[in-house]
Amino acid sequence: MPASSTSPQNKTASKTKPTAEAPSKAQGDWLRRGLEQPGGKLPLFNEEGQQISERTVRSCIDKGWAKPWFSNPLKPDWIVCKLTDQGRQAVLS
Repeated sequence: MPASSTSPQNKTASKTKPTAEAPSKAQGDWLRRGLEQPGGKLPLFNEEGQQISERTVRSCIDKGWAKPWFSNPLKPDWIVCKLTDQGRQAVLS
């Protein structure tokens, strides 16, 4: 009989998130830039002047490595973030 989606293995796998997931290169590069900034402020642009990908920003927020800091009234679509303690640990480990 084939394994069903209700087997204990499948239930556990779908509910468990990796706890020691490391940031990707893009995520790590962005998060590391907050280590030396006052309050852990994360940049809106990379070293070449390109805007940080919204996908990178949102994935770091979802993983708890960054959190929105304040709204930018001039550019409401920009997400101004700061590094969290969890994010600091992720890039220093």
